[in-house]
Amino acid sequence: MNLTQDRVRSIGWITVLAICAAMLVALTLRVNAVKSEVYAAEKRIVYTQQQINFLETEFQTRANQQALKKLNDLEFGYAAPGAGQYLEGERQLAALGAAPGPDAPAPIRYANAEPADMPGEDVAERAEEKAGSLLAMVNPVSGATAAAMPEEERRREVAAAKTRDADREALRAEAADLSRRLASINIAEAPNQ
Repeated sequence: MNLTQDRVRSIGWITVLAICAAMLVALTLRVNAVKSEVYAAEKRIVYTQQQINFLETEFQTRANQQALKKLNDLEFGYAAPGAGQYLEGERQLAALGAAPGPDAPAPIRYANAEPADMPGEDVAERAEEKAGSLLAMVNPVSGATAAAMPEEERRREVAAAKTRDADREALRAEAADLSRRLASINIAEAPNQ
């Protein structure tokens, strides 16, 4: 009987050890599962904190539009594109690259080279030639120089330039008014239902 009791004891101890090993494996698996859940939660916390920082920055930026506008006006001078800067379609884009028409004036090209000094040439003659070699202002449409333009035409061009300047000033004033209106934030309240 002693032999069977020893066997029963050893079988009991083996069983207890097997149960403990199984519980240890189950506990290890459970700890690893909890660790992975904690790691996933930490990742979500970090991602959420980054989103919160981004949204806070965005909110502060949008809440301070007037300061941004002043900074832009002072430092950078960026402006929104105007309607005239956009092309309406492919044809208008293709027209930009079209060759000039047959009656279009040639492009204005400037070249200036100093003539070589000739022996025996007078200094006064060279100064006279240099003064004559200066480029004259040329109208790109008519091809006439400013000196050759009649007084009437010169007055018309000055008047047209003043009109263009007045139009530009009006456009600048409208753009300034628009930028002022866009820079202000008006909060609309929803009606109570």
